[in-house]
Amino acid sequence: MRLLAIDPSLRGTGYAILETDGRKSTALEYGVIVNLPKLPQSGCLVAIHEKITDLIHRHQPVECAIEGVIYVQSLRTAITLGAARGASVLAVAQHGIPIYEYAPRKIKQAVVGRGAADKQQVAFMIRALLGLTETPSPDAADALAIGLTHIQTQAGLKIRKQVAETL
Repeated sequence: MRLLAIDPSLRGTGYAILETDGRKSTALEYGVIVNLPKLPQSGCLVAIHEKITDLIHRHQPVECAIEGVIYVQSLRTAITLGAARGASVLAVAQHGIPIYEYAPRKIKQAVVGRGAADKQQVAFMIRALLGLTETPSPDAADALAIGLTHIQTQAGLKIRKQVAETL
């Protein structure tokens, strides 16, 4: 299975393409869509949409995992994050790819073992779990973590289904 994972943000959207055979997961590509501060919000949204669309065309993922809506204290921040998330979701939805959402605490729990882990702990564990030669940037590491969370969750669902069918 090939998966697109997204950690949305207006100025630094993390992305990852992961592949799994059910036992081993491999990072095929990961990085950050960086939008400069002088670029207006509308330009950032176009750039996010275009890059996600390009990733879909090049890698042909069959599923997408994205960080769910997070709690923020600022209404302005919430609106900005929602817009970036919307640009990503639109690009994926236009290609008919199923989208799965994961809460930030669940992602940290799945990768680090505790829901309150910091970004450095997540990046360190991602490097170890995927056997990367370098520690990814925090936004890219978050996208990789979202992808691994999805892979673990789907594997668990398959096992539960198999057990239920045998009962």
